[in-house]
Amino acid sequence: MTSTDRAEIHALGTTVAVFAHPDDEAYLAGGVLAALRDLGQRVVCVTATRGDAGNGLHEKGAPAARAALAALRTEELAQTLSVLGVVEHRWLDYPDGALQSLPELQAVDRLHRLLAEVQPTTVLSFGPDGWTGHPDHRAVARWTELAVRRTRPRPQLLQAVTTQAELDDSRDVNDRFAIFVWGSPPVVAPEDLAVRFRLDGNELGRKVAALREQPSQTAAIVDAIGVDRFARWVRVESFRRA
Repeated sequence: MTSTDRAEIHALGTTVAVFAHPDDEAYLAGGVLAALRDLGQRVVCVTATRGDAGNGLHEKGAPAARAALAALRTEELAQTLSVLGVVEHRWLDYPDGALQSLPELQAVDRLHRLLAEVQPTTVLSFGPDGWTGHPDHRAVARWTELAVRRTRPRPQLLQAVTTQAELDDSRDVNDRFAIFVWGSPPVVAPEDLAVRFRLDGNELGRKVAALREQPSQTAAIVDAIGVDRFARWVRVESFRRA
């Protein structure tokens, strides 16, 4: 499909975006979320963890170091959402790196209650693959799909995917930074996409600015490849219907 226009973005309606870590929302859906807000639609962003197991800390990181990283990423995400115009955000405050081991029904119940409260037209999240294969991403994808199934009226669930052309175009960055160390994202034919939002000009600049508000996650990449290549790397957001 050709790039989704703003009328089609507007038709997504009230949207809930459910992701695992701070920065997932901006990388995979920042352009769509900003466009929705510009068009007057309600957007609620949900983040499962504060990302305190990132930056090499994992489960063996010292508690003080993990707490400091959680505080940093909390502030970074607030700045990112401000750039995107998103004013409603919910933390699930689950332990980073441990989502697969949590009681699934409890997590699904929480998400279902949130969806029942907001009554979105559209939910954005990962697919079962978790985009990168990250176990936390896959858990959030599963919770979200189950919660959507229980919600009435049922919102449409759009899951992040890519196309072969986009994957090939980004291979140099993906390989250099081991983006898909856990697994590759699903490759979908362009005609099977529900949304393909290609950002240019000010829209792309805004997404890049939002991502740069999370330097703990983006500065090393931007410094290594430059802002222009980084912008081209993140300029397309693609989703399929679940």
